[in-house]
Amino acid sequence: MSGGKETPRQKMIGMMYLVLTALLAMNVSKQILHGYIVVNESMEVSKRNLTANNKRITESFESTINGNPAAKPYFDKAKIAQTQLDELVKYIDKVKFNVIAKTEKYENAASGDTAQLKHLESTGSVDNYDIPTHELIGSDAATPENKPLSALELKDKFLKLHNSLVGMVEEMQKNPKTKLLPDDYEGLKKKLGSLKPIDSGLEDDGLKMTWEVENFYHLPMAAVVTNLNKMQAELKNIEAELLQVFSGASGKLAIKFDRLSAKVIAPSSYIQSGQPYQADIFLAASSSAMTADMMEVLMGADSASTSGGEKIPIEGGMGKYNVGTGGQGEQTYKGVIKFKKPDGTFDRYPFSGTYMVAAPAVAVAAEKMNVFYIGVDNPVAISAAGVSPTDLLVNISGCGATKTGGAGGKFVIRATAPGTCMISVSAKTKDGTKPQGKPTPFRVKKIPDPTPKLGGRLVQGIADYKKIELASIAGVGAEVPGFDFDVKFPVVSFIFSANVKGNLKEFTCTGPNFSSDAKQVLHSLGNDGKAYFEDIKVKAPDGSIRKLATASLK
Repeated sequence: MSGGKETPRQKMIGMMYLVLTALLAMNVSKQILHGYIVVNESMEVSKRNLTANNKRITESFESTINGNPAAKPYFDKAKIAQTQLDELVKYIDKVKFNVIAKTEKYENAASGDTAQLKHLESTGSVDNYDIPTHELIGSDAATPENKPLSALELKDKFLKLHNSLVGMVEEMQKNPKTKLLPDDYEGLKKKLGSLKPIDSGLEDDGLKMTWEVENFYHLPMAAVVTNLNKMQAELKNIEAELLQVFSGASGKLAIKFDRLSAKVIAPSSYIQSGQPYQADIFLAASSSAMTADMMEVLMGADSASTSGGEKIPIEGGMGKYNVGTGGQGEQTYKGVIKFKKPDGTFDRYPFSGTYMVAAPAVAVAAEKMNVFYIGVDNPVAISAAGVSPTDLLVNISGCGATKTGGAGGKFVIRATAPGTCMISVSAKTKDGTKPQGKPTPFRVKKIPDPTPKLGGRLVQGIADYKKIELASIAGVGAEVPGFDFDVKFPVVSFIFSANVKGNLKEFTCTGPNFSSDAKQVLHSLGNDGKAYFEDIKVKAPDGSIRKLATASLK
């Protein structure tokens, strides 16, 4: 543009342009300030959530002490750290409330602790940067004032907290009762490093950027309060990290018994007829992480001695004892378990046991009933005294019976015709095969016919129903009452008939459910009305079709 004399119209346009620019700048400022308020609200929510979560973890941590005494030293250290962190959180509240009270010009400074930033947006003071800077920094940013509730005092408290917590963790690492795993120790020290105030060392218009200048100098009150809340949320995060590491430390350094199994210990496993059998039955715990350097099982060792005995393999946290048998009769054994405690010392637990070596004898038992049923899986457990299940040879003959399985002596028998089948058992030996007793007979029978089922009730003949119960009948089912096997007899079809106002209505239904017309007739029955379910056909487990007896309802 030319530098000549402007007309009144040009002057007016220039003035309007300046006003518009100022208005735009004010609008951007308001948007930025509102953004701080939104972020501040998010910080407030995060603080509340972290506080509640830390409380739950603390309570859970404390409850484990009774079951795990090794956790108490870690819990005590966690409480010390929590106290120090909470003191700084409360101090930051004082700093924040002081800034709000002075900026809002409250007559009573204590009123600042009830004011929330989102409620102060309308007062117009959230963009004030002079008063927060004066309270936290002073009149000269190059030489901030070190006074109560100032940025320098806050910086000093952060530094002292950092040094205290890092020192505590380092001291814990020297004590076997509070030692952390290397990864946890290094990770926690790195997390605690974020507490230490760091000066960036950068310069802006000749002003050196220190920690206090970057966080509080010449910033509007909205930004200052948001920064203070962010610091509190970070302290809560560090509290959560400490609780997590400390609560998990004792469990990581101790043995976790993660396997439970039922055990039976009896004075003798060989009982003569007429004598009582006694046994202790209990749950035994073991650790899948147990290795030979943590536990030794020494066969033949004496509990009084500190050495001797033959080591046996450790698999899945348990010693595996395997010894050959020669002569028959009662055999005894004893030994000691050496268990390494978390502090590196050993405890010794003596044990002893007996077992009976008997002549070969076979046992074949049906796991559900003393008969086999056609068309279903019949589980059978087969064992022979002194013979491993992998060395058993099992044969079955008659009734079209076949067998599958065999792992651990567990077989499944399926038969196709009624009658009697025979199971014979032999054992593989170094000299060939040796029969294990006489063949065992089993009866093979057809599964009994099922009973029709209407609305969840088994019906034989005629059954009384209330009018309201008819809504629960969607069709016809079939079930064998009292039968031990889980067998299904799906309904293929049935004929439904009913007398409605003197007219016989009859419907053929495919599958187990009513046709829509049949269902409508059933629901229309009045008092003393009768309905009949005839020619009910079901499919048996062997694939055959069976016809069931007629079922009626009144």
